[in-house]
Amino acid sequence: MSSRLLVTGASGFVGRHLLAAVDAGMFGENVQAVAWPGGRDLRDASAVAEFVAEVGATDVIHLAAQSFVPRAIAQPRETYEINVIGTLNLLEALTITEFRGRFLYISSGDIYGRVDLDDLPVNLATVPRPGNPYASSKLAAEELCLQWGRRTHRDVLIARPFNHIGPGQSSDFVVSSLAHQVVAIKEGRQPPVIDVGDIEATRDFTDVRDVVAAYAAILAKGTAQTRYLVASGVERTVAKVLQQMLTLAGTTAEVRVDPARLRPSDQRRMVADASQTTQQTGWRPTISFDQTLNDILTSVRTS
Repeated sequence: MSSRLLVTGASGFVGRHLLAAVDAGMFGENVQAVAWPGGRDLRDASAVAEFVAEVGATDVIHLAAQSFVPRAIAQPRETYEINVIGTLNLLEALTITEFRGRFLYISSGDIYGRVDLDDLPVNLATVPRPGNPYASSKLAAEELCLQWGRRTHRDVLIARPFNHIGPGQSSDFVVSSLAHQVVAIKEGRQPPVIDVGDIEATRDFTDVRDVVAAYAAILAKGTAQTRYLVASGVERTVAKVLQQMLTLAGTTAEVRVDPARLRPSDQRRMVADASQTTQQTGWRPTISFDQTLNDILTSVRTS
């Protein structure tokens, strides 16, 4: 008998990779993904209830969110309506249909906000201090999901992914943005100059396909009412990532700091410890960083 995995946010960067992973059997041989349709707004409670009743989901992965931080800062009300109220609508619809499967809520490592350097790497003992409306809405939605699970005796799991990158990511994000410039330089469409912000900042980057594999492992083996960090555990400067891409592309460029791109409020360094996730689920990243960057460059060339 086949299982029906409802995936919200399926049309996004992570969602597309997740659907491909389901098709490849990563979530089980008899699992069928049901993508949340683009025309169904999570803020519309009646539309959500209608679709959830139609689907009859066995399990749920809730990816959908307003996740672009500048927009969240400009429009905090919209961000909370989508990320919190939209989640509430989904949970209430699942309650009505007597859903008894596993519910995996995809949060964000951004909930931690500014972390003192002495407290790195981030782990589950690190106290979240959200620094923007997106981050605070994700933390609020985490608590909403967990209390729903406790109150209704349902299996709820939380994933807190840190920076994930890979083929097909929007150029709004730093590694993809730099990859577009590297490819344009290689192909002679841009002078050999790359304008950057603070590229000495560090981040914990994980290939999106490894992130999706983590979600499959958490859904299958995770303990209900538990939070899981999803991260590589490797701290990399954006400068080194850029140089690695230039080398892989076989080109060179002048790197020029653009003051307009500097974001002084950003966390200067970030790295996380996902060992608890590995211990409980067996997941660990498997894709080499060179492969990730090569795949990103190939994706940009062919897009």
